[in-house]
Amino acid sequence: MQLSGNFGELRPNHFHAGFDFKTQQKEGLKVYASAEGYVSRIKISTFGNGKTIYITHPNGYTSVYAHLQNAVGPIQNFITTTHYKEQSFEIEMYLKPGEIPIKKGEWIAVSGNTGASEGPHLHYEIRDSKTEFIINPMLFGFDSGFRDTKKPVISGLYVYPLFSSTVNTSKRPILLNTALQKDGTYLADKVLANGPIGFGIIANDYDDVSFNKNGVYSVNSFLNGQLKFGCQFDTHSFDDMRYVNAMIDYAKYKKTGQRVQKLFMKNKYDLAFIATDETKGQITPTPNLDNVYRIEVADFFGNKSEITVPIQYDSSVALIPAEPVVSNYFLVANKDNIFEKENASVFFPAGAFYDDFALNFDVRDKILYLHDDSVPAHSNFTISLTDTTLSKELLEKTFIARLDGEQINYNSTFRKDSLFSAKVKTLGKYKLVTDTLAPKVSIAKPIEGKWVSQDAIQLQISDLGSGIKTYNGFLNGQWVLFEYDNKTRTITHYFNDDFLQNGANELKVIVTDAMGNSTTFETHFFRNRITK
Repeated sequence: MQLSGNFGELRPNHFHAGFDFKTQQKEGLKVYASAEGYVSRIKISTFGNGKTIYITHPNGYTSVYAHLQNAVGPIQNFITTTHYKEQSFEIEMYLKPGEIPIKKGEWIAVSGNTGASEGPHLHYEIRDSKTEFIINPMLFGFDSGFRDTKKPVISGLYVYPLFSSTVNTSKRPILLNTALQKDGTYLADKVLANGPIGFGIIANDYDDVSFNKNGVYSVNSFLNGQLKFGCQFDTHSFDDMRYVNAMIDYAKYKKTGQRVQKLFMKNKYDLAFIATDETKGQITPTPNLDNVYRIEVADFFGNKSEITVPIQYDSSVALIPAEPVVSNYFLVANKDNIFEKENASVFFPAGAFYDDFALNFDVRDKILYLHDDSVPAHSNFTISLTDTTLSKELLEKTFIARLDGEQINYNSTFRKDSLFSAKVKTLGKYKLVTDTLAPKVSIAKPIEGKWVSQDAIQLQISDLGSGIKTYNGFLNGQWVLFEYDNKTRTITHYFNDDFLQNGANELKVIVTDAMGNSTTFETHFFRNRITK
């Protein structure tokens, strides 16, 4: 077995919830049930896990199979029936124990690339059926299917001056050099500091067969032999997911794409798989006392890498100042904060952010400048914008958008008269956008008036404003299923002779955006119906 992603790996806005099994860079491999049980849930989504099957087992656990191309047998029949019953591609079903029983090793689906998958693979999870906590599959014996004799690789070690501290005459984070020792461990440059400091690492794991980097299993740091900070990825909950942004140097990640895992906290956040001392992993050197800081990084198989860092107190003044921050306000993370200017107001509830920070807030040319995405939000905050110049018709076509370069990102918007409000989780630029343009619908190979023999028809749909909200296809007046692929922006209908007529057939597709603008695509074609 080969993995392209393992449990607990640091991902955008979440810790990885399972294994990503490689499928030879192709779709269509058979997927089998891990153990006996019953299909308890099926979810078909255009994003996230795509087409997903959940099997609940008698031992109290549930296995999850995601990014599937399709299910097979009774499961697929149940899915197809539900699509047509609800007249929707996106569906979610919860089943009772006796509806679709499953045997161990039963063929349940074929692997795919649906949802937010970035390439063909099978995403696999094991969950506690009662608590929904996700559990590392290695703990269920999957380690016997892997060969791993390689140590994790620590490719970066950073030291952070916290608050107003100075480290190696700098008030900015510093990348430390490390040297390999005869015993296979690493020794870092000496750290000279006054005031609290913390450390962060860039670390990845490799096995003998997968030929790609994955996340590490555990990280522990010690000061003079005493545990300062530790984490181990055995289990976590979905409520924990977004804390990954507190655990990494988020600003550096947004700027460079590198994930530096911090081995300290400024403010305490609750993650069950993290252990810290009373200083939350921070270190404050004292005069006339040498300190030895040690970091251990391990994989599930016990392969371990170590770095030792000597630390001493130093009263030297900083030669490198802290990076300048453009701001005109200060946000206190554990309190409610409200900021207002001109037609804009923003409400940040207590706990929306992990740490206090200097906030840049401004309104220019009807654009709300709300700091930037270098500071992660943990929960929703509310943006409100007003525009009293819009007509009643245009008010109904207007929403709050986040601007990302030339791209307009729609936010679900509540309106009362000329006041618009939206709950969001990302700092950046926002403005009111009016969308009166209908979606675009096109077909690569027109079939108008032609005899067709292909198994499916595919259309491209897009919208430059508020984005596609609904799409519905009708063949000879009956609703038919179109599957949406968000990566290619295509909808596909696989012909079913139950809806076809011998000779002429009429197809109509209606696509609507979030502001209610609609486009209707119509065509007719000829086809011989295959009778059984």
